[in-house]
Amino acid sequence: MSSKKWLSLLALAGFSGLAALGQGQEFPHYDIQHTSSAITVDRKADEAAWQLAKPVSPFHFNVWKQGEKEETDVKMLWDEQNLYVFYFCHDKHISAYEKQRHGPVSKDDAVEIFVSPNPAKVTNYYTFEINAIGTMLNRCRADWWTGGKTWDPEGVVYKTSFQGLARKDEAPDDDHWVVELAIPFKNFSHDAGHTPPQAGDEWRLNLMRIGGITNAQASTWSPLGPNEGFHTPTAFGFVRFAGR
Repeated sequence: MSSKKWLSLLALAGFSGLAALGQGQEFPHYDIQHTSSAITVDRKADEAAWQLAKPVSPFHFNVWKQGEKEETDVKMLWDEQNLYVFYFCHDKHISAYEKQRHGPVSKDDAVEIFVSPNPAKVTNYYTFEINAIGTMLNRCRADWWTGGKTWDPEGVVYKTSFQGLARKDEAPDDDHWVVELAIPFKNFSHDAGHTPPQAGDEWRLNLMRIGGITNAQASTWSPLGPNEGFHTPTAFGFVRFAGR
């Protein structure tokens, strides 16, 4: 993307430059590769498309004070139906207990993706938060939404390492956990310019991970300022849907 186009997108989102992210920080950007082969959501990510996809840039520990900065590796793909996301969370202390749909999964080991399909209206965004045992919380924060605090997207398919367990306690052999999910593009039809996207379309999004009981670190793909929380759409990074 040209510098001129990049700055134009920032201006549409309410920015006159990169300073809003903090001194020396820039918005990350990522090309989501298209896949023409089928993706099976089975938490394995062993398809050739996953193997060839590049990982996003490292996560930022925005409020880190002490403890181990355990890394999070994420890849994304797309086809004509879905956005695919695969999280690999390096984690020596995995715990999750929330089983209620739309429950407070952020108290557990959990990941979240925030999606804003229209960079010109970045404050319209959607969230998908999933803990290690597969409980999901969703919110729609858009000017057209007249529902309550939570939202039920259509057709989302996902699997976690500990999917369906009644609880996940920390264990001596904890090393990592994964989440693989497929989000149908039809969920973004109110805001996206095209559903499915067209090659070259650009969206805003952020990726988040939060810890459980021990070493409960919080990190994001796109960095946050000192007074910004996860729900700060103007701090989301940029993604571009690459062609076939």
